[in-house]
Amino acid sequence: MPKMKSNRAAKKRFSLTGTGKVRRNKNYARHILTKKSAKRKRSLRQKAIATPADEPRIKRMLSA
Repeated sequence: MPKMKSNRAAKKRFSLTGTGKVRRNKNYARHILTKKSAKRKRSLRQKAIATPADEPRIKRMLSA
């Protein structure tokens, strides 16, 4: 039986924390940034934790 392949798109977008939670990037940070405040743009640079409902699906995609 061949090895399971991880989803390469998911691998580029998500990472796991030390405790096993899923870390993700925030959206709305790509374009039309002129109308967004500096505080909001600064906040968008930080990573966020994925919701517990999505975690099992993301982890399944990341598993190699």
